[in-house]
Amino acid sequence: MAAGRLPLAQKLACAAALFAEADLPLIARITRFTQPPELDGQLAALGWTAVDTTLVQVLADLNLAARATALAPLPAGTKWALLAAAEYAEAVGELRGSPAAQRQAHVQRLLASPVPYQGYVIRRVSDSCVLACGQLAREGDLVGIYDVYTREGQRGQGLAQTLCERLLAQSASDGAAVAYLQVESTNASALRVYQRLGFVDGYTYHYREAPDTA
Repeated sequence: MAAGRLPLAQKLACAAALFAEADLPLIARITRFTQPPELDGQLAALGWTAVDTTLVQVLADLNLAARATALAPLPAGTKWALLAAAEYAEAVGELRGSPAAQRQAHVQRLLASPVPYQGYVIRRVSDSCVLACGQLAREGDLVGIYDVYTREGQRGQGLAQTLCERLLAQSASDGAAVAYLQVESTNASALRVYQRLGFVDGYTYHYREAPDTA
């Protein structure tokens, strides 16, 4: 919500009606860019609950990182594959256990995005099982890394590190200079991987849920 001219209560009422029409819970995203600056405190005073603190991390010299990082070989019996949007959304949805409607919505977002996405996976050769996946979306010299996920039971084997190294190398070869990603502040294993790759915190954001949806 921009600073605007309406009182906060009126803006929240308008937002609540819009969310209700879409059958969605009423939430607000709070970043350091949010206007007015005091909105977070105002929502807290109204009983809105803070959830899902997320770090936006940045790797400011992608070319240097790509040159300094020797790509680790893929694990034996696996291969690196580029998937089309529908196949990628299905793969990451299966790993996460997402319902069919969410997988289809993911496909639609990928197809409608003005910034083209590339979805890559590490796949077992014997049965084509996807062990880890991740996406990149490049716009000029910036590249975003999204949907990094490792299959349960395959974690702790370095798959996420290998996958991210390859995504960064691919991005650098395509002309990107700076990489960014988002990670939940409580995801300690992912944070360790991104720290090893050279990512540092850029800023944080969180959501606030309205009292009747928290």
